[in-house]
Amino acid sequence: MSTMPKIFSMTGFGRSAGSFGKTSWNWETKSVNGKGLDIKCRLPHGLENLDLKARKIAGQKFSRGNINLTLSIKENGNQPSYRVNRELLDELIKTAREMFEGTDSFGPLRPDSFLAVKGVIEPVEEEPDVGVIQERDNLIIADLEKALSELSLARKVEGTNISQTLELQLAEIQALIERAGRNSESQPQAIREQLKQQMEILLDATPALPEERITQEAVMLMIKVDVREELDRLRAHTSTVRKLLIDGRVIGRKLDFLCQELNREVNTLCSKANNIELSNIGLDLKALIEQFREQVQNIE
Repeated sequence: MSTMPKIFSMTGFGRSAGSFGKTSWNWETKSVNGKGLDIKCRLPHGLENLDLKARKIAGQKFSRGNINLTLSIKENGNQPSYRVNRELLDELIKTAREMFEGTDSFGPLRPDSFLAVKGVIEPVEEEPDVGVIQERDNLIIADLEKALSELSLARKVEGTNISQTLELQLAEIQALIERAGRNSESQPQAIREQLKQQMEILLDATPALPEERITQEAVMLMIKVDVREELDRLRAHTSTVRKLLIDGRVIGRKLDFLCQELNREVNTLCSKANNIELSNIGLDLKALIEQFREQVQNIE
């Protein structure tokens, strides 16, 4: 059995992790089936600027699938700095002195009594270094590419497994088509008997039918029981399917279309079947083609 490693599934998972200074991060990339390419990017607050670049990188790697990119960030060991808002503290002390001047209800005023007031103690935000931020962002994007490569590998491995299943199913489908061909070739006598019976009915009709009409009816009867054209188309479609499986890459939509065509031909074959064996072969073909199509839904 030949291997077909060029086929990619639309299902997979990838992850990567990195750090820079006191900042660490994790990327998770997930992919499931989709009619087209839909990329969703979830980024922490403050890193929205990476959204467009992340989507662009993912779009260059994949053609189909619903893809989720999730970034989580953690700041390690950052001890915030604080400062005293002297202006607010002085204002509070001044106001308190004015309110309680000349009274001894509260005793002497102490500055530390006001430190619990909101705004007196406030965090000091460090001014961001543009160069440091750019270097961090570059490393984050580099790790995204690693996670996407892992996702791509997972889709490739799954695609190889699917391709092996498809090859087995396709071989069964082609074997059933050849069985149907042998069955139809072994039934000329049955076809002649059916045609003879129908012709006798037409010849005995009252009033008598014109010879041209009888000829037309005879031709129509032959067409109704002749499945050679359907078998030829089934062979052609399965041959195209096999070529696509060997060529690989983005073939999911083409294979799905061919499954519809195979179903259409098998439905016609079943409607023309003039014996139980051929009907059963047709039903088996329908079931196999449906199983084949279920697998095809996973292909990029």
